[in-house]
Amino acid sequence: MLPTSPSPTSHGFRALLGNRPFMALWIGQVLSQVADKVFFVLLIALLTKYQMGVTSVNSLRSALMIAYTLPAILFGSAAGIFVDRIDKKQVLTGSNLLRGVLILAIPFLPKLFPVLLVIAFLESTLTQFFAPAEQAAIPLLVRPEGLMTANALFTTTMMGSLIVGFAIGEPLLQLASKWGAIGPEILVGGLYLLAGIVLYLVPLVESHHIKREQLAVHPWKDFKAGLKYLAKDRLVSNAMLQLMILYSVFAALTVLAIGLAEEIGLEPTKFGFLLAAAGVGMVFGAGILGHWGSRFRHRPLPLIGFISMAFVLGVFTFTDNIWLGLCLSGLLGIGAALVGVPMQTLIQQQTPESMRGKVFGFQNNVVNIALSLPLAIAGPLTDAIGLRWVLLSMSMIVTAVGVWAWQNTRRVLENVL
Repeated sequence: MLPTSPSPTSHGFRALLGNRPFMALWIGQVLSQVADKVFFVLLIALLTKYQMGVTSVNSLRSALMIAYTLPAILFGSAAGIFVDRIDKKQVLTGSNLLRGVLILAIPFLPKLFPVLLVIAFLESTLTQFFAPAEQAAIPLLVRPEGLMTANALFTTTMMGSLIVGFAIGEPLLQLASKWGAIGPEILVGGLYLLAGIVLYLVPLVESHHIKREQLAVHPWKDFKAGLKYLAKDRLVSNAMLQLMILYSVFAALTVLAIGLAEEIGLEPTKFGFLLAAAGVGMVFGAGILGHWGSRFRHRPLPLIGFISMAFVLGVFTFTDNIWLGLCLSGLLGIGAALVGVPMQTLIQQQTPESMRGKVFGFQNNVVNIALSLPLAIAGPLTDAIGLRWVLLSMSMIVTAVGVWAWQNTRRVLENVL
């Protein structure tokens, strides 16, 4: 359920195709997302050149993962504060250009593992600035009635990059290696540079009020202002809570997918098929909302989405058929789209321009924590009480959150409208 807004004069993805500034932003997102996934594969591949003595490669990988994920927790909110004060076009362009230069510098740096850790940390830190600036830029380029479609397209692209990004990363790097020893770095760095050039061409127009305050950066004061705004605007905070639960479920599933694969008759090493099916379902659901989203504006989409996800989680562990399991995973993805797309749209509609960087930075922080915690507890919890009880518990929690959020959102809307 979203706040009412004027009826759009044109609907679906066709309307976005005529919006050249937005399409440039989207192309920049595609290039940047692909570069992110290929860079991650490149990091793992570079370990063969950076190994330290007899240290286990698994230990090195873990250290690399920590260096890559730590900035999301440390700088997610702080980056959003600066995005509100700095021209978003400069952030979008600069973060990609700097990442490109950083990757291109790898062949010329010492082949020491700490250097690789620093590169992973810096690249991820720059990404924390890019993410809130990108989300804050969408409402500047798209009319309010078109935000559902715009977010559906961005969600589709994000999930599509997750599905195919890692899969094509290794073949792309192998192809690039034919260009020479530094071919892989040229490929990844070139993608970031190209994204920066494309985003430089996006005509972003921000209010003069924000531009006059660019130099007046007060991190702690702005951080408290962001928290105060979230406490005041219950629609936005409720939407963010629902996104946090959504990402937590998907993070937990990445751990539980191996056991689920065995339950439905797949080999444990093929658990990726379950995750891919969920990704396909999410892309399908986002596509439906993007094209016909205006027809569902007054439907409780998040509630339907959470109930669908809870149903799948509850039924999953009683399933022993491969095709039924894959279909259930696809339904889970569709339910996730019914939560993710409307809630992201609501946050963009409700948040004032002067607060978007703070809000999206805080959202980026919350989402990364939501992705991290389930990864740490899902495995031990499954060992302690079993896969079935973990899934049933998740089903009950998702149902409760969905019903509570829907009722709470209805009460807030009744007071606002």
